[in-house]
Amino acid sequence: MTSAPASLPFTKGHGTENDFVLLTDPDGELALDAVLAARLCDRRAGVGGDGVIRAVRSGALPDGAAALAQDPAATWFMDYRNADGSLAEMCGNGVRVLVAHLLAEGLVEEAVLRAAPGLAVGTRAGVRYVRRVRGPEGEDWLAVDMGPWHLLEPVRAAETGADAEVGVHGLDGVKRPGLSVDVGNPHTVVALASAAELDGADLTRAPLVEPLPPHGTNVELVVLEDALGTGGARGAAHHDEAPFAGAVGVIRMRVHERGSGETRSCGTGACAAALAVRSWAGGVEGGAPERWLVHVPGGTVAVRVLEGQRVELAGPAVLLARGAVDLAALSA
Repeated sequence: MTSAPASLPFTKGHGTENDFVLLTDPDGELALDAVLAARLCDRRAGVGGDGVIRAVRSGALPDGAAALAQDPAATWFMDYRNADGSLAEMCGNGVRVLVAHLLAEGLVEEAVLRAAPGLAVGTRAGVRYVRRVRGPEGEDWLAVDMGPWHLLEPVRAAETGADAEVGVHGLDGVKRPGLSVDVGNPHTVVALASAAELDGADLTRAPLVEPLPPHGTNVELVVLEDALGTGGARGAAHHDEAPFAGAVGVIRMRVHERGSGETRSCGTGACAAALAVRSWAGGVEGGAPERWLVHVPGGTVAVRVLEGQRVELAGPAVLLARGAVDLAALSA
């Protein structure tokens, strides 16, 4: 790799206000390290963002080899770093925004998004497939097959509904049960009793999770609005282009992301939250919905449980601006 240039072109984008600095580096020539990523994400002295996403060809970096081995069509890789510069396995909002960026740059074609299985994108959590869909109200959205998910402690989850204790600042000091869900990265989901509790939680400080997973965890606080599928959007039975039509469960969520703090949205977190609430509602056997709307501070995303222990996330992807960073000023 060569050293960073004096001026670095970037695009700014977001998915339900989970915002990112996007860099195009097809040949892996940019020395994107933790320091540079953190400086770019600084909201006072940098561009500002919840993370940095580098669009790089999978064949240009070591982490891309596994993606190409899984699917040779995964020629583009999402090299993602959190706001503190740490590497992250996946980002559900980020991969949609990355694909919107690749489209805008003319690096992929829209037709690929409209043909099964969609555009293959390499990530550190494996290959993800992105396709064009209509949202529950007819919105032009992107959907991501997020791949396999699992409960970290399925036996304990079945017996007690929890496998961790979580202390949340700003509430009553009582530790609450949390359920650990892996969606390519780790999450701990906590159910709260009311919208007032959700609004009153202080997520400027990381919740205290016991036991803490080895690589940390993202924490989702959720309030159930409708578990029976009677309060969601309605329409014809779902099909490939409108998979979120029909009745759905509804939850509200806030999230504290490891390495970023509280963010306005988290795609993998929305999946984990929906899967946890579905588990608490009894899963398929208990009549829980397979489709969920997740309201976050930055908007709404949709989650759909797929066959084969997989989950799909859909939502908007917005590109806001393009520019160039003076790296000398950024380092000053």
